Amino acid sequence: MLTKRIIPCLDIKNGRTVKGVNFVDLRDAGDPVELAKQYAELGADELVFLDISATLEGRKTMIDMVLKVAEHVNIPFTVGGGISSVEDVDVLLKSGADKVSINSSAVKRPELVTELANKFGSQCVVVAIDAKQINGEWLVHLAGGTVPTDLNLFDWAKEVEERGAGEILFTSMNNDGTKAGFANEALAKLSETLNIPIIASGGAGSVQHFVDSFKIGKADAALAASVFHFGEIEILDLKQELRANGIAIRL
Repeated sequence: MLTKRIIPCLDIKNGRTVKGVNFVDLRDAGDPVELAKQYAELGADELVFLDISATLEGRKTMIDMVLKVAEHVNIPFTVGGGISSVEDVDVLLKSGADKVSINSSAVKRPELVTELANKFGSQCVVVAIDAKQINGEWLVHLAGGTVPTDLNLFDWAKEVEERGAGEILFTSMNNDGTKAGFANEALAKLSETLNIPIIASGGAGSVQHFVDSFKIGKADAALAASVFHFGEIEILDLKQELRANGIAIRL
């Protein structure tokens, strides 16, 4: 049985880690390099580093920060934000990232997923999908959740899998920052639809929420930000509780 993964997410804006509710009202959560180092030492399985304003502001992900973070961690590390070409990914992987996460650029040009998978291997390609449930339908949103589309979450996830994505990072905008739990029904449907790993994101507020994401949502990994950044849940405690609930996890 494959072990489940716990992944702290560092959302970066103007060089600082930030966290908000439903993608807005951001507050400072600390220095990303220091946080990354701490999480690696505290037992995180992977890290995700997202320059959340890169696409919105037309910037490329901050390479110098990637270099610094990679220097301080010995666990797999995904980088996203403003990635739109094979060249962007080449630079990031050479700077120390293990994987890249693409979102808006994949929707705008789906061929990018195929190009990256062919060039670097599917294991390097994470497609992040920010979706919001509107009138019962999960619709994909772009540019940090600011631009709605008419793309259906499940159709889009299936398409990127077929194009070579190695993993899906699904963030429920309805749940994001609310600490009311993950979108387990949508996660379970994604799990049934796809054959690649799914990372649950948006809504973590308690240890039970993580348990539910694995047992009910059938997620392969669970990602969270504020509960880790502000010390509300300790990673080791969380992992011990998951194991006590019969979930395969690395301690």
